[in-house]
Amino acid sequence: MADDGAAVIDKVGLNTLITALARRGRTVIGPTVRDGAIVLAELSSGDELPYGWGVELEAGHYRLRERADGAAFAHSAGPQSWKTFLHPPRERQWTAARTADGDLEFNEDRTPPPAYAFLGVRPCDLRAIAVQDRVLTAGPHADARYRGRRRRAFLVAVECTEPGATCFCVSMGTGPAVGPGYDLALTEVLDDNGHRFLIRAGTQEGESVLAELPRRPADPATRTAARERVAEAADHMGRTMPPVNLQTLMRDTLNAERWNDVTARCLTCGNCTMVCPTCFCTSTEDITDLTGDHAERWRRWESCYDIDFTHLAGAGSVRSSPRSRYRQWLTHKIGTWHDQFGSSGCVGCGRCIVWCPTGIDITEEAHALNAERAAATGQPR
Repeated sequence: MADDGAAVIDKVGLNTLITALARRGRTVIGPTVRDGAIVLAELSSGDELPYGWGVELEAGHYRLRERADGAAFAHSAGPQSWKTFLHPPRERQWTAARTADGDLEFNEDRTPPPAYAFLGVRPCDLRAIAVQDRVLTAGPHADARYRGRRRRAFLVAVECTEPGATCFCVSMGTGPAVGPGYDLALTEVLDDNGHRFLIRAGTQEGESVLAELPRRPADPATRTAARERVAEAADHMGRTMPPVNLQTLMRDTLNAERWNDVTARCLTCGNCTMVCPTCFCTSTEDITDLTGDHAERWRRWESCYDIDFTHLAGAGSVRSSPRSRYRQWLTHKIGTWHDQFGSSGCVGCGRCIVWCPTGIDITEEAHALNAERAAATGQPR
């Protein structure tokens, strides 16, 4: 096998990676245990990684669980995604202040973008970042602030070796093996030969960082073990999408009875859009102090489940029923997203399933719609 520059590091090397990135002026964000969940937060040391912790996932269910093997990355997607840092939930756009002569002075918020290093980016989330890149950095309405943060972000991806019960990245073609777009990629291996990480660079900056780490050349046993762990993960997905063209399925089932069934359970709370790593809709809000001399405009995340999302003056909400709002979300996410952006808007992370308070499962709904279409048309499921 040709030398691809892959190496092996241990826990010391992983800690050195964090300090090396910090020395380069980057704020390192990665998984850590906090408030009964594995969340994304700033890390100062490898000791803060969730060694020995996994998660138990199901529809509407998330629990931490202890692991006996001490793995750092053997957990599935948590309540946050990297969208939280690249496309923040709330961001000030400008301020206005009344001057002494009564005029208004406007100032755009030009806070320099942070230089992030994301440690532990799952393959599904790596694809989600690529999806948001396509939405927010291209076209006539590119988001300059997103683009500034994205350009300065350093991505350390981690291949998935233990999918959760709600994962379906294989169905979406987004994992468990890492795809393009990373600076460094890790695969965690624990076996009789020890606890270690296969590491490889995807960019010149990644190679530069890798050169600073205590490492050894990748040996055949570690390469084989890493490859086998990822292959096993692909065979143990907790969920699947129906093996059909989902874009066509959404188009063919717009009037399906199943929409009534699912929206009888939907609270239209918008949790699924908040935890989704690709949803990008926003709204604005203006605030002022009691004197009226100072005002600010803030951009915040918005959800297509909000009844005011499609409000038109004099006409009211275009999508006034829960049925119409749930259908809009699902048909856009796995259907018309292709028309707009050339790919699916779903990466198979399963967050929308876990964090739905009534346990609505996007894969279950897709299978049900497919079954209803097959029954109506006589087509195979």
